[in-house]
Amino acid sequence: MSATHFEDLVNEHKDSVYRQMARVCGNREDAEDALATAIVQAFQAFERLASDDAFRAWLGTIGKRVCYRMRSHAGITKALEFAEEHDLVAPNVDEMELTILKGCVKDAVEALNESYRDVYLMCEIEERTVEEVAAALGLTVAAAKSRLLRARAKVREMLDRSICAT
Repeated sequence: MSATHFEDLVNEHKDSVYRQMARVCGNREDAEDALATAIVQAFQAFERLASDDAFRAWLGTIGKRVCYRMRSHAGITKALEFAEEHDLVAPNVDEMELTILKGCVKDAVEALNESYRDVYLMCEIEERTVEEVAAALGLTVAAAKSRLLRARAKVREMLDRSICAT
């Protein structure tokens, strides 16, 4: 896909995505920054876009993650400044980054098709065996294994394309 094609898609959808970013980010300045960052990230991963029909939702998802990350970093910065001003122990930034990563994983799992999400959640979160999951969902063991493998691949792919990968 060409840069011109990408530009056409951006021009077609940027206003609606900007309105979404204004709601998510809470103010116009952050929404503008989030949209600009989302456009750059989308351009970098444009060849992975499966369909032009998914562009607006895809750009919106990237933008939402940018907004969430901006808010998280603003909160981290305020907490660190407060801790320094009051000679407190600085909060564990690694734990905050882990919280952000957990949010990205949650978003990726929620974006899965329901049949993949059910198998993924039961196996990965509830730690049930594939055999138990197959029986609970009325699937063959082979079908449950196949869905689990596809779900894992889709989650990895979504995380690779998300803001959390940067």
